Amino acid sequence: MNIDYSNSTNDEIEKFYKKISKKVKDIREKKGFTQQQVALEIGIKSLAFYSNCENNKNEKHFNLEHLYKMAKMFELDVVEFLK
Repeated sequence: MNIDYSNSTNDEIEKFYKKISKKVKDIREKKGFTQQQVALEIGIKSLAFYSNCENNKNEKHFNLEHLYKMAKMFELDVVEFLK
């Protein structure tokens, strides 16, 4: 008997990731940075990996360190990605 102790569905988690990815992309574009500039600044060496995170593809997502570094780069509070 498998018991699911999770308080959220996979669909909810996927929507959460999509929300953050869209916010990152919107802020990046508003600030005038390219994907490559941001990727290099936050320590991601693969532009394809960054693009997958930003476009929520192939189950790739930004982690907390990425969000923290982007917040510093964009000169905003990290909570902006969650609004």
